[in-house]
Amino acid sequence: MLPALLDPETLPGSQAVMIDVLRASTTIVHALAHGAAGVMPRESVEQARETAAANPPGTVLLGGERGGERIHGFDLDNSPLAYTPEVVADKTVVFTTTNGTRALEKCAAADRIFVGCFVNRAALLRVLQADGRPVHLVCAGTDGHLTAEDILLAGCVAAGLLGIGPDDPRDLARGSVDVQTQMAIDYYLARSGDEATFRQTMRASRGGQNLIRLGHEADIERAGDRDLFDLVPEWWPDRDLISIAS
Repeated sequence: MLPALLDPETLPGSQAVMIDVLRASTTIVHALAHGAAGVMPRESVEQARETAAANPPGTVLLGGERGGERIHGFDLDNSPLAYTPEVVADKTVVFTTTNGTRALEKCAAADRIFVGCFVNRAALLRVLQADGRPVHLVCAGTDGHLTAEDILLAGCVAAGLLGIGPDDPRDLARGSVDVQTQMAIDYYLARSGDEATFRQTMRASRGGQNLIRLGHEADIERAGDRDLFDLVPEWWPDRDLISIAS
């Protein structure tokens, strides 16, 4: 599930979902839901600054983080709560983060590349099911390690695609998915049975603990809100843009 384990040769003919619940995926959804013209992902801070400088003044915003904090000289950090309509409407966000934008680049060979999180969970499932191609769930993780909030979302999406609910046998999908996907489904079913357990799992995750230490606990709460937005971001590498999937 980690980007480093993804074999690019398996991506053609498939759909890929970049999952960075805390916080890149959640922030990208907020930006588009609140009227941003699009999001341009960049792996490095230098690339982001160069892209912003090459665009007409007043048309772009620089957003992102390093180490969980706003980058010096950037307009925005990586908090979804900062991407309000008043700030982002009609602007293109040039965006770089520690984990999410790098994971996105690893998905580039897929036929379609989506951005998924809990705030657009139902919309994501609908788009994936309508397309019908095989699905790769790519967890951005935190500093190269799997983190619980991404596994939760991956398990949630996999369970949804397979029609597995909380009352179904845990091994219902066994044999039809790989071991990593089965583990994600098992983890999601075990940790999402009640709201308190789900929220505590989000807070206790590697990404959650990093944000709590930095004073961004409100972002964890927002990232755990399910189905806030009925849209799915789709990255078009040839257009150099993330926009709302049609």
